[in-house]
Amino acid sequence: MTTLAVQPNLTHYLPLATTLIAAVFFSVLVQRYRVKRAGAHLLWWAAGVATYGIGTGLESVITLAGNSAWLNKWWYVMGALLGAYPLAQGTVYLLLRRQTANLLSMITLPFVFAMVALVVLSPVDPDLMDSLRPSGRVLVWSWLRWLTPLVNCYAALFLVGGAVLSSWRFARKRATRQLAVGNAFIAIGAIMPGFGGMAAKVGSIEALYVTELIGLIVIWGGYCLCVRSSMAPDALPRQKGQGKLDDDL
Repeated sequence: MTTLAVQPNLTHYLPLATTLIAAVFFSVLVQRYRVKRAGAHLLWWAAGVATYGIGTGLESVITLAGNSAWLNKWWYVMGALLGAYPLAQGTVYLLLRRQTANLLSMITLPFVFAMVALVVLSPVDPDLMDSLRPSGRVLVWSWLRWLTPLVNCYAALFLVGGAVLSSWRFARKRATRQLAVGNAFIAIGAIMPGFGGMAAKVGSIEALYVTELIGLIVIWGGYCLCVRSSMAPDALPRQKGQGKLDDDL
């Protein structure tokens, strides 16, 4: 087992801040659901923010207290598998018909659960484990790392793609420009941890910590803009589908 060459610095404490922000964001989403008493997408988003925060919380424990096989596995589950999938499913339930959203859940959930089980069951190579940095390389069943992008591509398609599409639609009218900006923020925030993940694969786990924090803040900011716009006095249905989006946020 290797060790971190330098002592933890301010960057290594960023996952703690991300987890705290995720906890507050989670409570906001749950409260929004309780007020509306409807909205499956809000529950999915809340679940996504929760797994996001748990993942960064595990990063904190690993970086500041030390790694282990189980900590590393659950970090991979919460980050690589569940970091974006529930958020994407929330967008699916927001933008698509309930029947279509339920069908997509029935198709994807078994695969995601199977992946989680396989990661938990996979042996770990202790020689590849860094004592203070989590990594997917420690999984002996390395083929799992080739299947994980299937989950992430699905998540990107709906989370990022849905936000980009909504932003483009809302940008065409002045009355919905704030919704366009909010959705653009969500798309940008969702992409940022992906760039950090690519940097982490080449050894810069600190880049992931930075992009996770900024990404979550940007997503929350975009969500707040969308909710604020939907609650404005002139937030009336503009065209087919957009009125429903305003009401559901």
